[in-house]
Amino acid sequence: MEEAAVKQESKLSKYLKLLLKLAITIVCFWYISKKIDFNAAKDAFLKANWSWLSLAIMLLVLSKVFSALRLNIYFRNIQIHVSEWKNIKLYWLGMFYNLFLPGSISGDAYKVILLKRKYNTSYKKTSTAVLLDRFSGLLALGLIMSVYGVIVLDKRLYNVLLICGSLTAIIVLYLIIRFYFKDFLPGFWSTFLWGLVVQLMQVICVYCILLSLHLPINQPQWVFIFLIAAVVAVFPVSLGGGLGTREVVFVVGAKFFHLDAYIAPIISLLFFLSTVIASFPGIYFVFHDPLKNDHKKGPI
Repeated sequence: MEEAAVKQESKLSKYLKLLLKLAITIVCFWYISKKIDFNAAKDAFLKANWSWLSLAIMLLVLSKVFSALRLNIYFRNIQIHVSEWKNIKLYWLGMFYNLFLPGSISGDAYKVILLKRKYNTSYKKTSTAVLLDRFSGLLALGLIMSVYGVIVLDKRLYNVLLICGSLTAIIVLYLIIRFYFKDFLPGFWSTFLWGLVVQLMQVICVYCILLSLHLPINQPQWVFIFLIAAVVAVFPVSLGGGLGTREVVFVVGAKFFHLDAYIAPIISLLFFLSTVIASFPGIYFVFHDPLKNDHKKGPI
């Protein structure tokens, strides 16, 4: 009886979270609708150069492959030996779950479950690997954001805060891993470097989107806004991995830097569209086990 009540409460909690995400997404788009000219935005979208957008999608896919390679470093640190190709398929499945099934189990959690089933791994260690992988990506994101902050912000105080904040975060995470998660220490710097590669690929992706919209690429403010939006999108408060919240950041950021606000949500939505296209093939692995015929090769 108690167990049934707990399950019922868990289901209710999931539905409430989903409704909250939906509400936040709707409110965000309502806010955007009051701030931009939709006719101008539609015109910009229809005139977009799809050759540059295709390149943006390919770069985004490549960045996700690099992300999978980064995660596999942490897996090997705890003796989970998954071939690179199977790990990429597992990562792709996680991308699909995160983007298309917001009310279901998250992609990261599902990866942990599959690895537990196939390798009898420790939930704690595998979850830690996935979490640290996310943090390594955030560290790289913060470092690149601080560099662009120095370029686009006039106030020295902001520059100092951004640089000191990003460097402090790297040191703090390194010390946390060194003293509390020693198994992952050998992979710290290599995953951090892969994180830089991943984020730089996505920055280039944004430049391709700017070119597709016939915007000058000598406006680094757009990239800085994108990096802030990427940080905001990490928090799971809306649907589709930041849908709505990311667009609000773009609109507010465009107004702050005196850029064309009507084009701001189009840049963000085109990046989201690229993410959707890059993630959709993951549906194949919902029905085909990405770890099929892979075997454990070491103790956990």
